[in-house]
Amino acid sequence: MPDLTLQINGQNKKVNVAEGTSLLWVLREHLGLTGAKYSCGVGQCGSCTVHVNGNPVKSCTVAAEGVADGQAITTIEGLSKDGTHPLQEAWINAQVPQCGYCQSGQIMQAAALLDKNPSPSRDEIIQHMNGNLCRCGTYLRILKAIQMVAGNKSLTTVNGK
Repeated sequence: MPDLTLQINGQNKKVNVAEGTSLLWVLREHLGLTGAKYSCGVGQCGSCTVHVNGNPVKSCTVAAEGVADGQAITTIEGLSKDGTHPLQEAWINAQVPQCGYCQSGQIMQAAALLDKNPSPSRDEIIQHMNGNLCRCGTYLRILKAIQMVAGNKSLTTVNGK
């Protein structure tokens, strides 16, 4: 069993896990960071999305030892200390969540986009968010929330006009 040191949310965390253990299970089971959710287990839904060096990664498909060597991991818990990240606030204002299961993955995917492109077009948002599924179908509200943060206050595309 390898001893790993992971840089998570700005802090070094030591864990001892079986070889090949996914980053998702290390976060949830070993470190108690339960924001990233297990859903499909094969990287198709995005509920487990976290950032590795600022890039969105589906943590159910990444072995923890693959990100142990000095790579910065950010989870939804590390996005803001008190839940006041602009995307988290926009999610509430746009009334995005229904069941809420996919929301941390959705927010992490959106945050990676806005970090790289603060003013994405509607099409760029849709393209970037395409790999994250929402079983409740709140895609238009997700789009609206991202547009709110990006400064695209015109919601005519969200309202179908």
